[in-house]
Amino acid sequence: MITVAQALDQLFALARPLEAETVPLSAAAGRVLARPVTARRDQPPFPASAMDGYAVPQATPGARFTVIGESAAGSRFDGPVGPGQAVRIFTGAPVPQGATRIVIQEDTMREGDTITLRDTLDDNPYIRPAGTDFRIGDTVAAPRLLSSRDVALLAAMNIAEVPVTRKPRVALISTGDELVMPGDTPGPDQIIASNTFGLHALLRDIGAAPRILPIARDTAASLTHAFDLVEDADLVITIGGASVGDHDLVARVAAELGMERAFHKVAMRPGKPLMSGRLRDAMMIGLPGNPVSAMVCGHVFVAPVIRAMLGLGAAPAPRRRATLTAPLEPNGKREHYMRAQLTDDGIAALDRQDSSLLSVLGAANALLVRPVDDPARAIGEQVDYLPL
Repeated sequence: MITVAQALDQLFALARPLEAETVPLSAAAGRVLARPVTARRDQPPFPASAMDGYAVPQATPGARFTVIGESAAGSRFDGPVGPGQAVRIFTGAPVPQGATRIVIQEDTMREGDTITLRDTLDDNPYIRPAGTDFRIGDTVAAPRLLSSRDVALLAAMNIAEVPVTRKPRVALISTGDELVMPGDTPGPDQIIASNTFGLHALLRDIGAAPRILPIARDTAASLTHAFDLVEDADLVITIGGASVGDHDLVARVAAELGMERAFHKVAMRPGKPLMSGRLRDAMMIGLPGNPVSAMVCGHVFVAPVIRAMLGLGAAPAPRRRATLTAPLEPNGKREHYMRAQLTDDGIAALDRQDSSLLSVLGAANALLVRPVDDPARAIGEQVDYLPL
């Protein structure tokens, strides 16, 4: 068996960064910026008013000005402002030539076309210089997972199309005679294929393009047929059949089809029977069949692999620290990812840790990470966890 860290290193060695594609700006949120992009205009493109008020050449309390026009957003005042003159101006509007400051309307008294500045006048010019936000040629660096905030910035930079990393195509294959799809009527010895759908949701959320293939039965012919349906996948994930039982055929069939296996077992729980390699042009990860094991491995291994394919770097899932609110027994020879609940007070492992209990996983919002041979832990100690 190898460690979790060693398994991740080997997975990253197998993961190939994907090429870029161009998408409309409206489809860029949640995608990974593949190349730097540069602003095509200054923002603001002109000196702009930061407040509603009056644009004047200078300002002292008690000074009087004649209002000669108006400047609004999208409709500037076309002309200069001279001594004793003012232009009514609104937030975001271009500042007229000759104006050095904006007097906010609360600091003025107006009678007809004449304003008088109040004694409450402050020193703030209330003008946003051209290019205050960004200038032509300013760059948004890549790689970068684009948020809604980034999309707003790109729009202001006048970028209509965005180069993003192509979504990894992931084929999901559940294996086992005992499985039926949700909505089907299971036989007396069958269960529902839940792992595939949980992993599909996880993959979609982290930026991949997953698809669910038909369930592969416990025969070499059925598994071979399932692998033949993989087509253009960048990553093939099998669920179940990765152990060493008489019905665990994935490793043997994959090897017969030419898979170059990187490793088979990992010193962790849940999730020991894990394997990986390359099959034809695709990377392959074989996950254990227990529902919790498959989902935990999805967070610990699959999610970092997808990030690596997207160009976001080869790094483990980021861990955080929290204070224990319940004691822990000593850990054994395998790294343990315990289903846990994180609250404002700290973190506590849930009572039942069996790898078949999806209800416990559903109640968890964190995986509390126990190192190999970790000693007993008391309330108040700090521990690592992965958020779910």
